[in-house]
Amino acid sequence: MTITNSLSLEAAAVQFIQELKYQHLDAAAHAGVSRLMRDQLALQIGISQMPWSKQLLKYATAQKRVGVSRVAANTQTMSAADAAFVNGSYGHGFEYDDAHGPSFSHPGSCVIPAALAIGEELGSTLEEVITAMVAGYEVYTRIGVLAAPDLLRRGFHPHAVLSNFGAATVAAKLRKFDTQTTLHALAIALSHASGTTEYTSTGGSIKRIHAGIGTRNGMVAADMAQAGITGPRAFLTGSKGFFHTFLQRDPGNDAAQRFGQDQSFEIGTVWLKAYCACYCTHAYIDALRPFATRRSDITNIHLKIAPHFNVVVGTANANAYEPENIEHVQFSLPVQAAFALLGKGNGYRIHRDYLDGNVDMTSIIEMARAIHITEVPELEQKYPGKFVADVTLTFKDGTSQHVFVEDPLGTDKNPMSDDEQDAKFMELTTDVLGNAQAQTLLVTLRNMTPHMPTRDLMALCTPPQ
Repeated sequence: MTITNSLSLEAAAVQFIQELKYQHLDAAAHAGVSRLMRDQLALQIGISQMPWSKQLLKYATAQKRVGVSRVAANTQTMSAADAAFVNGSYGHGFEYDDAHGPSFSHPGSCVIPAALAIGEELGSTLEEVITAMVAGYEVYTRIGVLAAPDLLRRGFHPHAVLSNFGAATVAAKLRKFDTQTTLHALAIALSHASGTTEYTSTGGSIKRIHAGIGTRNGMVAADMAQAGITGPRAFLTGSKGFFHTFLQRDPGNDAAQRFGQDQSFEIGTVWLKAYCACYCTHAYIDALRPFATRRSDITNIHLKIAPHFNVVVGTANANAYEPENIEHVQFSLPVQAAFALLGKGNGYRIHRDYLDGNVDMTSIIEMARAIHITEVPELEQKYPGKFVADVTLTFKDGTSQHVFVEDPLGTDKNPMSDDEQDAKFMELTTDVLGNAQAQTLLVTLRNMTPHMPTRDLMALCTPPQ
């Protein structure tokens, strides 16, 4: 995969897709695939039980598009596009899915549902599915890195935008498109790209569906290209292409080199979530959890935050200190900090309890109001692509303590242990699949046999009859 300076960014991306083979994946990439598959399929299964997930399934079922691709945790089959739409929405549906820090996005809930749905439709093996999945992950994230942090700062939801390119790539790879058809699939995907982060301020369960919308639209873009419809060749770098229209800037003279053979696989740096909230809050949770035993001694809590993170979880949110729904809670740094300091935990259970009306928010909101947030641009400049926390606590005796977290739990520099990931997997899947089948699925995903048919894997994601 030799990328020369004469290639455009668009041509470099297409060449990368065309030339990528399973044999090119190194040990780090395979490890990333394994961790990502286990996390994402567990989420699809567990989050299928959320109220908005059930509403979405009802909507998708009513479309009555016939196909052989399975919906997670259900006996229903649909067209590949509809199954990926539902499964991607499940996977992204409770702020518990993977993250790619440098692009501020969640590629797993795009490329995995797209690859598995198309792979099941085509009768593909896991080797073929994994190759396409990695291609999609790399195109999604490498474009995303070039767009960060501006895309997020301007109010776009990076995942809603980038998932269109990722899913189009997966479809092009699995369906063996030639160079020109692949280019047009990606170019048409640009016409579908949309989605903002207003949900962080005023709520809306539509955020839960952003992954599904982008994934399905990317697959539809590939369908259009296969039918002969064409898109703008300079869809990324043209004067009215992605970078100039969405970000009002050029991607940089060496942007095409992002797809060079000397670049390591982004999928090798998969981040998983230890907490069921926006990743922008995780480093702060890590910093504050040890002080839960001293909360009655604390008189002041000061959190410094990078401007682009403040847009998502800080004072830019209308309900950061007065949450009225689950979206507000999961995108509120003050609330997540209060959960940590009050010893409530920040995982799956506390958020399910809130959703079920079983959390008294009085003391939590009181604690949240004591938390002061200050924007510090230097954090963004000094730690690009990092989700850092800068915390200062002052105590009744007049002393203070400063805590800085550079790599929160779950990042590639501070990964969750296998035991921690397995516990998350079982918590999400056991109630739906039963303990025995959940264990079987976990073992299967750990082994990841390349010649295994995709249909056999998806069968294990369906509750036993």
